[in-house]
Amino acid sequence: MKTILITGSTSGIGLGIAREFAKTKQYNIVFNGLEPNGPEIAEGVGKEFGIQVMFSPANMMKPEELKKMVDDAIVKFGAIDILVNNAGIQHVSPIEDFPEDKWNAIIAINLTSVFHLTKAVWKGMKERKFGRIINIASAHGLVASEFKSAYVAAKHGIVGFTKTIALEGAPFNITANAICPGYVKTPLVEKQIADQAKAHQMSEADIVNKVMLYKQAVKEFVPVEVLGQLALFLASEGATTLTGTALPVDGGWNAQ
Repeated sequence: MKTILITGSTSGIGLGIAREFAKTKQYNIVFNGLEPNGPEIAEGVGKEFGIQVMFSPANMMKPEELKKMVDDAIVKFGAIDILVNNAGIQHVSPIEDFPEDKWNAIIAINLTSVFHLTKAVWKGMKERKFGRIINIASAHGLVASEFKSAYVAAKHGIVGFTKTIALEGAPFNITANAICPGYVKTPLVEKQIADQAKAHQMSEADIVNKVMLYKQAVKEFVPVEVLGQLALFLASEGATTLTGTALPVDGGWNAQ
């Protein structure tokens, strides 16, 4: 059994990815999140699919907690074979009104935590000559949208970081790839809809149809199961030569 650690995995995209890995019954899963019922969520998935799980409430803004999460997972499972950096937050605001604390939090959670966790698992992956780093970036890691300066900066940073560690990891059978989703119907996006409606002074229905999905050729939210299935492939032995990529799953947004 390999072990996968997924940040932000007690809701949204992270939980969807965890469930796809759990269905295979081939992975131990380290769950992470700040939901008060996080341990129950992790335990529920473990019981549903008959796999071993662990939960950590590590805060992405606290590097010492991230290191402890990795150490605790290694004590329990022996190794971390796959790291999925998924945790993220969002804030929508014109640049002149963008709160500095929101900028700092978004960069810390969406980008800097990826560095700390990758560094923490890297030595073990090199020693075992196997590792898979899967970073959940965004279509906004490839293109920009107004009112999202911190988020776009962080996600572009993830794409660059992914390329760098792909080069460093190649001699050791460590791959690194970024998945760049379009809009996925998650709690984070639900909040974005409300924030965008306020920023654009439009109804929430118009935000979905005229702002968010307007940029996608396929006018549908991306199913979280699709992201999980792609992550499964990237984690597999068959993906050894697929590294350093930023893979858009965005309904054709980036085809324009």
